[in-house]
Amino acid sequence: MSDAPAPQRCGLVAIVGRPNVGKSTLLNALVGQKISITSKKAQTTRHRIAGIRTLGTAQFVFVDTPGFQTRQARALNRLLNRTVLAALADVDVVLFVCEAGRFGADDARVLALLPAGKPALLVANKLDALARRTDVLPWLQQMQERHAFAEFVPMSARRAADVERLLTVVAPYLPGQPWLHEQDALSDRSERFLAGEIVREKLFRLTGDELPYTSTVVIERFDEDAGGEPGQPGDAAPGRRIRIAAAIVVERDAHKGMIIGAGGERLKRIGTEARRELERLLGARVVLELWVKVRSGWADDETHLRSYGYE
Repeated sequence: MSDAPAPQRCGLVAIVGRPNVGKSTLLNALVGQKISITSKKAQTTRHRIAGIRTLGTAQFVFVDTPGFQTRQARALNRLLNRTVLAALADVDVVLFVCEAGRFGADDARVLALLPAGKPALLVANKLDALARRTDVLPWLQQMQERHAFAEFVPMSARRAADVERLLTVVAPYLPGQPWLHEQDALSDRSERFLAGEIVREKLFRLTGDELPYTSTVVIERFDEDAGGEPGQPGDAAPGRRIRIAAAIVVERDAHKGMIIGAGGERLKRIGTEARRELERLLGARVVLELWVKVRSGWADDETHLRSYGYE
């Protein structure tokens, strides 16, 4: 009897769908740790972010993508759409995420982008929001007529059992090949990148619909103190300290005022909540400095977009 190890499987799995169907929440659940930021504001995800999960001999490299933009023609929107198309061209498997029981014009536009010849799985998310789960059956039949999906997975990304079932369904579609990352890897993104994303998440969550989507966060300094400090009881990770300086970039002076708030209270709260989450995520004491800059028209300027880390 052969003692040879079982062959490894590894593949890139795109998570695509219209804005606000729960793609980033699903990615975080699949990886088992927060990798991609979430909020109710459309366009929260702006970058291609890979989350990695290794189970047994299978390594899943999930690629979270921005929601495909259909309503505005600004340079930022065009860039986000290019990110989606590039991800679809590179991956081995596609998870097409819809809200269970719903399919609108924006969903149809994303569905039309799915590449021929690659297995696509329909993830019917937010199943728990349906009054009667049996209502999803005729909807699934309609979806099969729209596209030849390889699998149907009705689920809620907030239920651990559903997430584990999705991993089991996806695994056979991964190509037989060596892993692309170390076994304990969680993401292909740096701590510096994740810091900017966490600040942006708190910005969106604490400003709600007041602040237009044309705002971003630029990390201007990310330094780890050599040797750190002895730390105090209760510190996130005594001995490691990271200093982060971040600029929130907006298009108008009025937007700057929204973020700062009366007496600077809103900006202070954004900083406090971001710092606490970063300490948990990075396992370090974090010193975070925030300020707000006005850069008119940055979302329509390709040069500004590149300088702010948009590819």
